Amino acid sequence: MEIKRCDWVTNDELYIKYHDEEWGKPVYDDETIFEFLVLESFQAGLSWFTILKKRENFRAAFDQFNYKKIANYNPEKLESLMQDAGIVRNKLKILATVNNAQRFMEVQKEFGSFSKYIWGFVNHKTINNKVKSIKDVQATTDISDALAKDLKKRGFKFLGSTVMYAHMQATGMVNDHLTTCFCYNKH
Repeated sequence: MEIKRCDWVTNDELYIKYHDEEWGKPVYDDETIFEFLVLESFQAGLSWFTILKKRENFRAAFDQFNYKKIANYNPEKLESLMQDAGIVRNKLKILATVNNAQRFMEVQKEFGSFSKYIWGFVNHKTINNKVKSIKDVQATTDISDALAKDLKKRGFKFLGSTVMYAHMQATGMVNDHLTTCFCYNKH
């Protein structure tokens, strides 16, 4: 019997593994949340598959997404990132990653963890959207608008409403698996 997945999943093994094992699964640890924020900020204007294929390169280039290290990157490290063909070499996004690491730690200090802060936007539980067709999936919501606005106010960069909704989907804050997908009730 064939497994039914969300319509956006291609036949690529990397994409299938990401969909089946990660996408939509609730994430509460700050390290993984930060990784997704970095990857999604770099995805702006590109396909998620492009970023997914480069994920291990990003992980190596950005010290395993260690936000404490990233917050203190010096000009030499920034220049080495600009020369790294394994990642997306966008200077503004690289600089935003350093800035966002610094802002991330400020939020941790204020809320005890970034997870408590971000999950507060959905009252600390996944919103099940009961999506029947990929055409019904929204790009933004009132919640992603409010989250992006608050992040911007806090000084974060490249984390607009569309990027934040993608983050909410990826980290299980919303369940946008199609109701026909085998993962819909899995996470």
